[in-house]
Amino acid sequence: MMKTRTDEEDYWNSSKYKAFTFDDEDDELSRLQESKRAVNSIRGLVDDEDNDEDDMERVSWSGEPVGSISWSVKETAASNQRTDRDPTPFPRISTDVANVSRGHSGYSLSSLFKGKMKGGNFQSFTDSLTDSSVRLYAPELRKPKSEYKDLVSDWSPEETVHRMQQGKVVSLEKFRSLHDKLLLLDFSVSAHDGNVITAILIYLKRTLSKEVLFRELESRQTALRHFIHYLTETRDQKLLLDLLRSLGRTEDTVLLQYKEHLNISDANKRRDFLKSCVSLPFSADDLAHVQDHFTLLDRQIIMEATDGQNEREGKVEIFQKFPRKAPIHNMPLIPTLHYSCLYHYSEAQETFSSPLSLRHTFKISEKQFFVTALAARVKLKAWSDVDALFRSRNWLGFTRKKAPLGFHRVVDVLHKNAAPTQVLQEYVALVDDADLRISLAHKHKCHDIVINTYRDLKDRQLLLGYREKVESGSAAQKKIDELLENPQIRWKN
Repeated sequence: MMKTRTDEEDYWNSSKYKAFTFDDEDDELSRLQESKRAVNSIRGLVDDEDNDEDDMERVSWSGEPVGSISWSVKETAASNQRTDRDPTPFPRISTDVANVSRGHSGYSLSSLFKGKMKGGNFQSFTDSLTDSSVRLYAPELRKPKSEYKDLVSDWSPEETVHRMQQGKVVSLEKFRSLHDKLLLLDFSVSAHDGNVITAILIYLKRTLSKEVLFRELESRQTALRHFIHYLTETRDQKLLLDLLRSLGRTEDTVLLQYKEHLNISDANKRRDFLKSCVSLPFSADDLAHVQDHFTLLDRQIIMEATDGQNEREGKVEIFQKFPRKAPIHNMPLIPTLHYSCLYHYSEAQETFSSPLSLRHTFKISEKQFFVTALAARVKLKAWSDVDALFRSRNWLGFTRKKAPLGFHRVVDVLHKNAAPTQVLQEYVALVDDADLRISLAHKHKCHDIVINTYRDLKDRQLLLGYREKVESGSAAQKKIDELLENPQIRWKN
C-alpha cells in the first residue's frame, strides 16, 4: 500500500530517528562512526554458534539496548570523563594492534569460557597466551620465608664460620658478647681459612676496644699475624704502632716508625724526621744505618743546592758538557758516589762533595770505590784519571799498574764505554792468562797483542794463520812479515 507524501513527512517528523543533514556537527558524526566501529569489532569476536545468546537483547542500567548507537555515545562520553577525572594507575595496553576480523578469528568469547575453540583446537589459543609479545600484569608475590633462612636463623658461632667458608651471607651483628666473638675467632682459626679470619678480625676491630682486642690477640698468635698483616696492607700505621707497643715488640715498633720517612717527599722534612729517628731505641746495627742515612741525605741537600746554582749560572764547565738528569736527593750511597766522581772528582777530601770524603765517611771498600770511580771517569773519557787509578808504588819507589779486580773485567768496562783501541790494548796486555788475553785481543782487534803473544810462543803456523785475517798492507801485516823473516827467532814449527 503506497503512502502519500503527507504520510511520509508525518512519519519522518514523528520518528525518534533524525535524518542526516549537513547542519550536523562534524565532531559528533566522527564520534558516532568510531563508536559504531568499536561495537562491530566487539561483535566480531562473538561466536556465530551461540545463537541463543546472540538473539537475546541486552540492555544497560539506563534501559538503553546494549550495542545501540545511543548507548555507545553515552559510554564513550562517560569513559572520557573518567579518564580526565581519575587517570588509571594501570599501564596502558597498546592499541596499535590490528583489529581481528570475524572471518579470520580462530576463537570466540563464548568458546573461551566454555573451553572449546573453532575447529576443536584449544591448544592454539593457549599458545597465544604464552606469546612473549603479550605482557601480563600480575602482582609480585612475596618470597618464601625459607629464602631468608640464612639471615634470620639463630646460627651458632661454629655454624656461622662454616657458612662463611661456603661463601654464604651471614650476620655477625647478633654476636654481641665477648665470649661469642672470641668463639667466632677461635673457630675461624681452627678452620684455617684466612679470608674468614680476616673478616672476623675486621668485625672485632670495629666492635671491641683496642685494649681488649690486643689482650685477646696476644694469646692467639695465628690471629695476631693475620691482624698485623691486615693493618700493614691497609696502612693503618697508628693502630699497628699501638699494637706493637702493647705487645712489647720495641724493635718492630721503631723500625715501623722509621719506615714512615718513605711517605715524606720533601727532602728537608725527611732529613728532620730521620734526625728524630736517631734517638729511637734501635739495635746497634740498625742505629748505624739510620745515622748514615741521615748523614747522606744531609750531604745530598748541600750538594744539590751548590750544584743547582752552578748549573743555572753556568760557572762550571762540566755541568754544561754533561747536564744533570735529576736532583740527587734520596739517592742511594753508590749512585751518590758515582755522581761525586763525575762532577767533583778533583776536590779535596775536606769538602762534603768529594769522592774521597764520601769513601772515608761511609767506609766504602777499595774495590767498590775503584769500580765506581772507573765507570765515572771512563764515561767522561778522562783517560789520564783512569790510568792514575791503576798506578801504584812499591816500597822501592817503582810504579806499576795494579787493580783490585781482574784486568779482563777492566777491559769489559772500557769496551762498554766505547774506549779507543789504543786504551783497550794497553789493558788487554795486562791480563795474566795467555789464552784469555789472546781471546780478548781477537775480540777487540788488538793486533799487536796477538802478534806479540804468538811471537813469544814461537808458533810460526799461528802467526801465518793470523796474517790472513788482518787487512792487506796494514801495519799489522808488515809487522808479521818482519817477524817471519827474522833469522834470530827459532820457531818451534
